[in-house]
Amino acid sequence: MITCTVSAASGLELSWHRINWAECHQQVRRLQARIVKATQEGRWNKVKALQWLLTHSWSGRVIAVKRVTENQGKKTPGVDQETWSTPNAKFQAVLSIRRRGYKPAPLRRVLIPKSNGKSRPLGIPTMKDRAMQALHLLALDPVSETTADNNSYGFRPERSTADAREQGFTALSRNWSPQWILEGDIKGCLDAAS
Repeated sequence: MITCTVSAASGLELSWHRINWAECHQQVRRLQARIVKATQEGRWNKVKALQWLLTHSWSGRVIAVKRVTENQGKKTPGVDQETWSTPNAKFQAVLSIRRRGYKPAPLRRVLIPKSNGKSRPLGIPTMKDRAMQALHLLALDPVSETTADNNSYGFRPERSTADAREQGFTALSRNWSPQWILEGDIKGCLDAAS
């Protein structure tokens, strides 16, 4: 069984199906835990070094490609019209993810229809750009989750609207709690104004 610690240039026959996924996930989680600990201690040089280690590790690259090729948008190509649908393509993608010489490609622009009849522009990156984003997200997520507000729920991993609702109930159920909550979309209200 090939593990994530084997380098790509070892001469062994490497393939997507022979990757030890449990070990790869464990190594990424271990590095992320070390990043969290260094962030909590305020050791920012250590955080930077660990992030570099994670973004350059075999495990990080493998997990990033796996995330990109197993999500909802896996069949949506970018401007290069390329998708990584075969195991060989996925494995070659892992080998091709390098920071040296990397330049992001332009986004493919698609218009998504909205319920009010208008359309919303959407930029679709290439698979390689998505994989690089996923790789760097692995390194940035521990820092942002450690330093973020505890009562922030939007676009956060492992958080849901049920968590926000529960926090709202807890905050509003006390005798000294406010009686009213006002919510408004000022920008949406002024959309029609010049």
